[in-house]
Amino acid sequence: MTPDPNWLDPGAFLRGVAWLDGGRPVRADPGDAARLPWDTRERAALPIGVRLEFTAPDGARAVELRYRARVPGTADALRDLAHCFALWEGDRCAAESFTEPAEEATVTIPLPPGPGPFTVHPPESQAPVILGVRGLGGRVAPAPRRSRWVVHGDSITEGWWSTRPPHAWPSAAGRALGLDCVNLGYAGSARGELATAQQLAALPADLLTLAFGTNCWSGVPCSAPLLYETTRAFVSLVRRGHPATPLLLVSPVLRPDAETTRNALGATLADLRAAMEEAVRDLVAAGDDRLALLPGAGVLTADDLADGLHPNDEGHARMAAAVTGALRDAGFAGAPAPAGASSGGCAGSGTGSRSGPGSGSV
Repeated sequence: MTPDPNWLDPGAFLRGVAWLDGGRPVRADPGDAARLPWDTRERAALPIGVRLEFTAPDGARAVELRYRARVPGTADALRDLAHCFALWEGDRCAAESFTEPAEEATVTIPLPPGPGPFTVHPPESQAPVILGVRGLGGRVAPAPRRSRWVVHGDSITEGWWSTRPPHAWPSAAGRALGLDCVNLGYAGSARGELATAQQLAALPADLLTLAFGTNCWSGVPCSAPLLYETTRAFVSLVRRGHPATPLLLVSPVLRPDAETTRNALGATLADLRAAMEEAVRDLVAAGDDRLALLPGAGVLTADDLADGLHPNDEGHARMAAAVTGALRDAGFAGAPAPAGASSGGCAGSGTGSRSGPGSGSV
């Protein structure tokens, strides 16, 4: 069969891509996987934050995406998550198209009038791979590239308990700042692994944000002195590849059950947060004038948490606003985007886009 010439290679349309593994977007260096913990490797296989950005210069009435997604088994914990392709125009969700995971299928997404630019956020849980892009009733073309913002953290950064991928705080902040957000949030992991710091150092980035630390209280416990040294070492390794790249560190946000409860090494989350913040201040005092701190304790309230641990949509919006403000206050980001640029969107109806955690890790 002769290939349809109207199908375009998706590579030029994809954004939020860190690495490719055989053409499939992944979120850890596939050539360096052996040094990473198993949970980091597992989460890195999901294309969190990967999306398509395009324009419709000829007034296309729809865009079609040909895709392949893992078909979940009956025991797959993620099988009930919504398989939703969400179309965004600027600060609003314009349409949602629901499909099923398939070895190969095509989804048609209607476009509102006008040239865009538009963004399609594919579902994430079944690791879809986009195979082709084409417009109906007109051409679609890749949107202009934007500055790359690489964000590393745990499940809160990955977006857990946001009802759709575009509501996760890195996505919302990226829209507000006009940046190409690359989401390297690893649920259950992000404990200051130094191999991850070295991978970040090798990854192109115009702006960096680190938001780990909560899993250092629970899953693999740290003492406050250990996390102080780990934070310094992590930042120092990142700096080997990004000596002058603006870097914001967000210390752990509110976790009520951990704030005053001691872990196996005697540290409360408040102790660990203070250790991370002290490490950042000491690095700044030693001469790193491209490093800034957002203290996490006051960013969220208990009402912003869906399960006492992960933010709900309102909590993700509050985090996005706090990070956006901190980046601007530090001079790391430009002028404010138009009002509402990080809000709005399709109703979070149907099954949520993230699965819940286990074992108290985020």
